[in-house]
Amino acid sequence: MGRKRAAWATTVALIAATVGVAAVPADATTTSTTQATACPTGWGSLAKTRSAATSESVTNIRTGRHACFDRMVVDVPGAGTSGLGYSVRYVSRLYQDGSGNYIPVGGGAVLEVRVAAPAYDVDTGKPTYPVRAGQRLAGVDLTGYRTFRDARFAGSFEGDTQIGLGVRARLPFRVWVATDRVVVDVAHNWTGAR
Repeated sequence: MGRKRAAWATTVALIAATVGVAAVPADATTTSTTQATACPTGWGSLAKTRSAATSESVTNIRTGRHACFDRMVVDVPGAGTSGLGYSVRYVSRLYQDGSGNYIPVGGGAVLEVRVAAPAYDVDTGKPTYPVRAGQRLAGVDLTGYRTFRDARFAGSFEGDTQIGLGVRARLPFRVWVATDRVVVDVAHNWTGAR
């Protein structure tokens, strides 16, 4: 008799579990999926630096749009990862290294991006990035970006390349190094919502 009760209890438990799953509304599944795909948060808006330097030259600066953030990539072919240094911080105004000239950058906030690599050939002094100080980045069109508003080349002085990145507002950002590039991601918002 004990086995029959155990079998009966198991059957009732399975039926209850099946009915319980069937009774879960479709919205509940969507909600948990939305939470699982929320954007990363916690990057903060304080300055980020990495001490390293290279004599390899900056050859390109490009941007891209992602679901959670806008991205800027500074390409330094041949630099690998260990030699790439940077300093990225919010500034009230962008001033060019060396001359101290003010460079206007559009947007509600300005990120000063410094990469510890020259934008010129160290042997010849010839530019390796084809933009003059104060001009918009070559080939970069920020139309349709949620966060980026403007991007200006500030110049290259004493082995550092300086860029002004205008963003919608002071938003969290992260900076990281991949092989031959420095990557700056600026979040669309502080909440992590898409």
